[in-house]
Formats: sequence, C-alpha cells, structure tokens
Amino acid sequence: MSGVFDSNSSLLRKSDSGAEARETALQLDQSARGAKKELERVCCSPSPTHHLLSPLYKPARALAPAMSFSPRETVASPGGCGKESCPFCEMSRQHAAGCARRLPKRIILVRHGESQGNLDMSAYSTTPDYRIPLTPRGVEQARAAGRGILDVVSSGGPDANWKVYFYVSPYERTRATLRGIGAAFPRDRIIGAREECRVREQDFGNFQVEERMRAIKETRERFGRFFFRFPEGESAADVFDRVASFLESLWRDIDNGRLDPSTTCETNLVIVSHGLTSRVFMMKWFKWTVEQFERLNNFENCEFRVMQLGPGGEYSLLMHHTKEELEEWGLSPEMITDQQWRASANRRSWSEECSSFMATFFDNWIDPPEEGEGDDKRQEQDDGKIKSLE
Repeated sequence: MSGVFDSNSSLLRKSDSGAEARETALQLDQSARGAKKELERVCCSPSPTHHLLSPLYKPARALAPAMSFSPRETVASPGGCGKESCPFCEMSRQHAAGCARRLPKRIILVRHGESQGNLDMSAYSTTPDYRIPLTPRGVEQARAAGRGILDVVSSGGPDANWKVYFYVSPYERTRATLRGIGAAFPRDRIIGAREECRVREQDFGNFQVEERMRAIKETRERFGRFFFRFPEGESAADVFDRVASFLESLWRDIDNGRLDPSTTCETNLVIVSHGLTSRVFMMKWFKWTVEQFERLNNFENCEFRVMQLGPGGEYSLLMHHTKEELEEWGLSPEMITDQQWRASANRRSWSEECSSFMATFFDNWIDPPEEGEGDDKRQEQDDGKIKSLE
C-alpha cells in the first residue's frame, strides 16, 4: 500500500499543462480509490482497528478523495472510533455480524467405530496402526451414528436450512466411520469433507508386542495420562499442541467463510477422530486443566458429543446433553457449572460471573477488609491465614 503513496509526490511535481494535469488528476483519483479499497480490507475486521493505522497519517491528503476524515483523528473505543457516521466502523460492525451468523450451529465430535485393534490388541503386531480396519460391528455402529447425528442436525424440521461439513482423521478406521456416517445424509446437505492429519490418533511408538504395550499403558495410568510420553511416540500434551494448531486453522476457515460462504444456512461441523484426540479437543476448547482432563472417561466406539452454540455466542455440551451424561463422562461439578454458564450467558457475563476455575489455583486467598477497617484488619487477616497454613 505504501507504494501507492510514494508515487504521489512525483505525480504532484508534474507540469500543470492541460493534458498532463488531467492525466495527473486521473492517476491521483486511481491512487485514492486503491487506497480506499486497501483501507476497507484492513478495517473490515471484527474489531475496529483503523485508529491504529499510523502509517496513513503522512499521505492523508492523498486520501482526501476517498475519505472525509484522517485516521489520526479517530479515537480508540470498544464501540468504534467515536465518530457518529464512520463508514469503516459500520463496515466493521457488518463484518462482525456476518461472522456471527457464520458460526457453526454445532461442532460434533465422533469417535470411530469398533476396530480390529479394539477387539484384539494382537492386530497391532501385524498391521500398522493407521491401517487397522473396522469390524463388521464397527461398520454398523458408524451407520447408526450417522442416523443419530442426522436426527440432531435436522431437529428443526424437514424445511430447515442446514448443512454439514466433515473433518476426518487419515486413519482407515476413521475414514470407514465417515463413510458409514455419510450414508445417512442427502448429498445436497453435505458441504464438503476434509482429511485433517492433526486430529489423528495419539502415536503410541513402534511397539508391536502386545505384552509390552499393556505394560507401558499401565505405567501411563500410574504417572498421569496427559504428560506421559510413549517411547518413540507421543504424550497427550503433544496431541494437545497439534489440536491447538488445528483449532487455529478452523477459526480462520470459519472467519473467512471457507466452510460455507452462505450465511443463510445452519452449518454443523462433524469431526470424526479418536477417543483421546476428542477429549483433548474439548480440553483446549473449554480451557480445562490437566487435572480436569485426566478425570475424563473415554468415548465409546462411535459415541458422539455435541457442542452447540448458545444464545450468548458460547458453545456448551449442555445445549444438547444432560447433566447426568456429563457426570458419566467424568466432568466435575465446577466443569458442569461452566457448561451451564456457556449455555445461557454471553461472553462478558461469563467472564464476570464464572471464575474460570480460579479456586483451582487460589484456594488460600485473603479476602479484602470491609470498608473502613483499614490496615489493622488486613494485618489480622494476613496473620490468621499464615497461621492456618503452618
């Protein structure tokens, strides 16, 4: 964009003769139009950022045909730049509203169906993990899961305008599960499907001996499922890192309308993955701690869990599932309380009212003294707290 303005100074030094003056004016007008388009591109974001564009101060005169104010005159504020009629703030608000409409109605996590490895661990001694197939029972589970997911996303009735988009792990058992799930959906309801390597199974290393693998998994249970890394493999913390990377890409796809450019339909994302990967996904999404993750129970084969968008713009498991189900999955009372807030409260009230598990970290904080009690009361509280910790 700077190149547009660097050329303006040379244009202004041209001769004022008639033809050259008209040519100069035309080029200046084209430069201004280009600057306007660039500003619109930069400024059309969910938050007003044009008050930060200090490089635009110097060429402000060149922008005069394109805009009626200088960016340096604007003031940062949560609601916009402060002007009564700012075209860029209005575009920002419209863009934010469009992004809100494009948020998926549901994000549905599905574990693959029963595999040969689930049925017989010795299968890993002859077949690479990524090539382990589904059993016939697993195929039927996938088809049943497809019918169940169809019931969820079509709950608005036969005339509801909804679509589904699939992400799938590259493993054979997840791809076969997707084929079974997809059989339940009409073709015109499926936006697309994408293989996503970052939601693959945890890498358990190169151990193919069943007894050795059992011993390693027992060791993991003793030392903690999140940080224990399999020899030559991954820990759940490693899976967390790649799932976090996937979520960043997912949000970019959502923000840019790549999953579905239309804002008129109800979009549902279905992620066909693995048990641990799906639990790590929820851990990252809901900001659960390591201790909270380790109390979670695994998904059953072809079990799916629905994260649904609430009226305040937050996703919650309680929009579809019951409190009893969450308890069966291993969610603690405070995790369930968090889900209740997400189901009903907007982001601001959630931040103000729900402490984001603060008691997990600060179980010995000192309450401030009542008004007028002064330093003596504070010192008394400090002494009492220290004595209780001794």
